[in-house]
Amino acid sequence: MPPAELAEILAALPKFEDPNLLVGFEGSSDAAVYRLRDDLALVCTVDFFTPIVDDPFWFGQIAAANSLSDVYAMGGRPILALNVVCFPKKGLPKELLKEILRGGCQKVQEAEAVLAGGHSVDDPEVKYGLSVVGVVHPERYLTNAGARPGDRLFLTKPLGLGIVATAIKGNLATESLVQRAIEIMATLNKGAAEAMLEVGAHAATDITGFGLLGHALEMAEASEVELVVEAHKVPVLQEALELVSMGMVPEGDYENIRFCEKKVKVEGNIEESLLTILYDAQTSGGLLISVPEDKAPLFWERLLAKGVFEAAEIGFVRQGSPRVVVR
Repeated sequence: MPPAELAEILAALPKFEDPNLLVGFEGSSDAAVYRLRDDLALVCTVDFFTPIVDDPFWFGQIAAANSLSDVYAMGGRPILALNVVCFPKKGLPKELLKEILRGGCQKVQEAEAVLAGGHSVDDPEVKYGLSVVGVVHPERYLTNAGARPGDRLFLTKPLGLGIVATAIKGNLATESLVQRAIEIMATLNKGAAEAMLEVGAHAATDITGFGLLGHALEMAEASEVELVVEAHKVPVLQEALELVSMGMVPEGDYENIRFCEKKVKVEGNIEESLLTILYDAQTSGGLLISVPEDKAPLFWERLLAKGVFEAAEIGFVRQGSPRVVVR
């Protein structure tokens, strides 16, 4: 749903009061955190969507990686997953569903978690994802609310996936670009999450439907700081820049622009195509991580050691009214 509409709906819901509910839906965090005891809390999330690639196995992988990402963004370790399946009783071969589930199962195994069942619904439109439970120490989870002035900002995957997905639907993406996007989306954020915990990151969020700038704005507002994004340092799929010039821009990106426009300030001459990609809605995108300045070099080393080779330092945090500056 568009971020502005979702915020309006959530604002009308009652607030649950429970001292063990450490993170609910009020702060736009990626998952809920519920304390079971002094040294153990659960991280809970659910996510599912329609196919964005033709191959059912890879769709299952991507959807599962996307669902698991919410737990990683909170600093948690996934332990249990349940399938969420919408599939028609008639009209599509059951082999497609078998391949979707096989892809999801393989990704859960890669995350060293357990897949223990799920729920299915007869639906003419295919949808798939996971409900995921993770664990974390009640005093060591991360949210998007901890960014501090002086922190350095890192993004762990390149942008442009939403634009590429639109091109795939229009049969305008090359086979090599499709495979490249699939590999990015199917990659777990496990290594990036481990690295951020090892260096003591202050805040994190995963980049999904609201785009980099939408999720960065949520971090700025939750942390009550100003985030500065240096546009030309942001990793992007170069082919996505070309697709933008061809008009391959998802409707969700325009919704993100409308949501952010009052609190995102653009300084200098930023190419329109690059600015569009900064708003681009991602599927199974990377993590935006706020790291203490003195830990930034070590964090970079840890990322490389864990095979996170496409990450980049893209900006910093400073004092100021909550907003995002792009320059």
